[in-house]
Amino acid sequence: MLLELAQWMEQYVRAFNVFSYLTLRAVLACLTSLLISFMVGPMLIRKLTAYKIGQAVRDDGPQTHLVKAGTPTMGGALILVAIIVTTLLWADLQNRFVWVVLTVTVGFGAIGWVDDYRKVVHRNPKGLSAKSKFFWQSVIGLGAAIFLAYSTSLPAQTAFIVPFFKQVAYPLGAIGFVVMTYFVIVGTSNAVNLTDGLDGLAIMPTVMVGSALGVFAYVAGNAVFAKYLVFPYIPGAGELTVICGALAGAGLAFLWFNAYPAEVFMGDVGALALGAALGTIAVIVRQEIVLFIMGGVFVVETLSVMLQVASFKLTGKRIFRMAPLHHHYELKGWKENQVVVRFWIITMMLVLVGLSTLKLR
Repeated sequence: MLLELAQWMEQYVRAFNVFSYLTLRAVLACLTSLLISFMVGPMLIRKLTAYKIGQAVRDDGPQTHLVKAGTPTMGGALILVAIIVTTLLWADLQNRFVWVVLTVTVGFGAIGWVDDYRKVVHRNPKGLSAKSKFFWQSVIGLGAAIFLAYSTSLPAQTAFIVPFFKQVAYPLGAIGFVVMTYFVIVGTSNAVNLTDGLDGLAIMPTVMVGSALGVFAYVAGNAVFAKYLVFPYIPGAGELTVICGALAGAGLAFLWFNAYPAEVFMGDVGALALGAALGTIAVIVRQEIVLFIMGGVFVVETLSVMLQVASFKLTGKRIFRMAPLHHHYELKGWKENQVVVRFWIITMMLVLVGLSTLKLR
């Protein structure tokens, strides 16, 4: 909206052409979403508290978590509102990639909202059934995958790119691209959701990975940089930098309220949506493996659950003291803050490795 207004004002005041610069709009998006979250956050927490929309804590988990029972949840709605409003203000609304990412984010957020609502309002501990949740995730994920597969014009835009190598890319074709995109979006969404178990644990890695993906989006959408760095040029992908900026700002503001001891939890409404957004952006800019690297914490958390379940079903024994992995370290004696900060540090290093693929090819 503001971009269109600035473009109209440019014919009268030339200084308004500064808003056509993508980097400026990304920074403004970050600041705008940060401001919106800071303004709306306290009011949202008061409303959630007043309506007794509090988190239920599992009895078989770490005993230190029992004091968290009743903490307001579904705070991820704050992140989504900030991202959506900010994107509508600063992004180019004629860009199809912007609408794909927003649609996927809102869709997965809606799934998470229904799940959270049933758990905390209807007092249904199961929330949305696993089958229903997976079904709707699949519908949205496949819809986005099919749209992206058949709206691209160049084979390079659907190729599977291997980082650290200049010319290693495997053509997937439409069907292969759809399958891979589906698994990346749905898998990343659930991976972030599994990681969201400690105060601030999921949101900071999401901010770091999202910010790094903004760099890749900028490069992929810039013909000069893409050619120089041997990246596939994807017209319009650069506009996703604005969404990444909005995600970073909203996430940092949410961390203000979610840092230990948390005043509000993200809930599935936030975790599912943010994970799906990261997966969709990574697919569009053709950096699925880089997402896998930078989101290593999400990957390991997910694998810990899969291995734990498989081991228990096959042998009756558990590999970890408790899954996901962050609970394992808590039961080993690590303080909650230690687990969170150490996982942040690991994510920071992995993000730097991912960013190094821009040049180390």
